[in-house]
Amino acid sequence: MANIRSNQHALLSPMARKMSEDQCRNLYWACLEILERTGVCLHEQAAVDLFKKAGAMVSDGNRVRIPAGMVEKALGTVPRKINFCDRNGNRAMQVGGHRSYFGTGSDCLHIIDHRTGQRRKAVLQDIVEGMTLCDALDHIDFVMCMFLPSDVPQEKLDRYEMEAMLNHTTKPIVYVTTEFSGCKDAVTMAEIVAGGADQLRQRPFAACYINVTTGLRHNGEALQKLLYLSGKGLPFTYIPSAQGGVTAPMTIAGTMAVNNAGVLAGLVLSQLNNEGAPFIMPGWGGNMLDMKTTTQPYADPGKRGQAIDFAHFLGLPTFSLAGCSESKVMDQQASAEAALTLFTDALFGGNLVHDVGYLESGLSGSLPQLVICDEILSWLDAFMHPIEISDETLCLDLIDQVGPDGQYLDHPHTMEHFRERWYPGIFDRSNHASWQKKGAKNLGERATEKVDKILADHKPEPLAPDVAKAVHAVIEG
Repeated sequence: MANIRSNQHALLSPMARKMSEDQCRNLYWACLEILERTGVCLHEQAAVDLFKKAGAMVSDGNRVRIPAGMVEKALGTVPRKINFCDRNGNRAMQVGGHRSYFGTGSDCLHIIDHRTGQRRKAVLQDIVEGMTLCDALDHIDFVMCMFLPSDVPQEKLDRYEMEAMLNHTTKPIVYVTTEFSGCKDAVTMAEIVAGGADQLRQRPFAACYINVTTGLRHNGEALQKLLYLSGKGLPFTYIPSAQGGVTAPMTIAGTMAVNNAGVLAGLVLSQLNNEGAPFIMPGWGGNMLDMKTTTQPYADPGKRGQAIDFAHFLGLPTFSLAGCSESKVMDQQASAEAALTLFTDALFGGNLVHDVGYLESGLSGSLPQLVICDEILSWLDAFMHPIEISDETLCLDLIDQVGPDGQYLDHPHTMEHFRERWYPGIFDRSNHASWQKKGAKNLGERATEKVDKILADHKPEPLAPDVAKAVHAVIEG
């Protein structure tokens, strides 16, 4: 019997948008006007020279005005997708489109010590334990160092961070360096682990997070890193920081325009330096200075969604931000803000979503908070899965067989399929009596227990001894 069906459509996952195509296009045109009319200041002569050679107008020594055609050409040569591998060279993340991957943040000054509950300065062992935990958590896809270690020589602190990440997880890495020399050393370490420069370029497992002063003012070290990494064909994020009310207009649109003009300037420079070099843009935008507290909020709803929409419009991979909180401790606010921000980025389709587990607007981190976020991500993973509506899943024959008076609890079909539904790990579904029998523990206590268990039992795959020795030699050299 024929069963021909025409024009059937299915949603592959839930989705959301904050800006229309027309709004994205208007923002893009605004960025082009800023680049042509106002221009950007580049504090690196090699970058200025590349723009000048390509036909951009240069005035006052380093103020570069970029014609729209240069941006259009760059958008035609930059890759739309970047394939990241793990430390062993296995494909791990296809970064681009609406695929979302989640990871920690970097550079927290403090940790909320899960053993004492006290806020203290972070040390190198906190990074080691953080990486061990991340290596074991199923829904943490990539890592950043999480903490700034206070117990190592500060002039080489970024090298110690990179070494700890390489030694204690096989997952892809996003690294931050304080100076250009640290960036080169991090690449050297990654090349040692990969087996050479060509191997790292072909199977990248690490990307540099480049911070830029503002959208219109690009500091020398950021530009040096961009030129070095794009020249080697290695992936990096290029993240100008435009703060509404300080370095950009207070309006979300004005801040977005200034910030993304800087993004496009970096994009053009990367392609002038090496056509086809991978480039990752920010997936958050519309930052503001909180005029009541003078902090930069991380979980602010105003910065969420539109930058991801704009990146999809441009066809560029994003480095996004979620799983964070302004709360100072692991409390109800921390869980609520982490869940809300993770939910929005998953819906909008941010790609590399970092800062999972952040507290205190990026000044503190917590290992149990990271475990709670991993549970939230597990929930979101199940939520984002498509629903299959088919003859197989509708079970019409089974429904007719069981009939109005039957039940499914002991039916083989239930045994076959019940594991397809989502079940929590540390979220509790038991009744009150059962919960009390298990110790009446709250979510924070259960998360802390999971941290302790993982740190006691999980052993990340180590680097080969000769490779580990060569990596450490970079620090000593």
